[in-house]
Amino acid sequence: MKIEKDQNAERSEKDTASSIRILLADHHPVVRIGVTNLLQTEVGIEVVGEAGDGDEAITKTLELRPDILLLDLNIPKMPGPEAIHALVHRSPKTRLILLTGSVSNPEVLEALQFGARGILMKDALTDHLISAIRVVSVGDYWIGHRRAASLVDTLRTLALNTPLPPQNKSYGLTPRELEVVRCIVNGCSNRDIAQQFQLSEETVKRHLSNIFEKTAVSTRLELALFAIEHQLVASPS
Repeated sequence: MKIEKDQNAERSEKDTASSIRILLADHHPVVRIGVTNLLQTEVGIEVVGEAGDGDEAITKTLELRPDILLLDLNIPKMPGPEAIHALVHRSPKTRLILLTGSVSNPEVLEALQFGARGILMKDALTDHLISAIRVVSVGDYWIGHRRAASLVDTLRTLALNTPLPPQNKSYGLTPRELEVVRCIVNGCSNRDIAQQFQLSEETVKRHLSNIFEKTAVSTRLELALFAIEHQLVASPS
């Protein structure tokens, strides 16, 4: 009997170790209760903590280091997107899924730019919450009601439905640099760009360095988001 109990305890410890650890931050107690009850029935997912405001969400994230932070987009005491960006960098293994009642395309772009890995509508929690958690936990994105295996494709879709800004600025980019930006939005590698324009990869890197400086971004993803939000490239057809 003791051996059987030890084996059961060992299996339980392994299950806990492999579970996706969730921190739930929402200012509505009813939402927290409902989401917790939903997740408790799912094998391999464990709610390790709850928070009722932004301050508590930040504190508990840094204390518990969850795999997923489910964060109400309109939670009180959350001091803006910059705080979310800082939180993601201070707890880099925690992936962020934002919960919201409604969200515009520019808000989705901003959330992705500041480090969110998922945007989930509250009216779809019952249907999509488990899927969103599992998708984000393996490194993909969840936007609205579907998986985003390719973030670039998601950005293209958003671009089709995002109004043009009142001014069409080039931010000092040369025609060649704008062509490179277009390639980045399309998911091209440096080698792809070099082959397309018959350039060396070192030249492509110099172009990217100049583009990053002019647009004040530091990664290819940020550049793609910036380009779509500011209409630096034509919307895909």
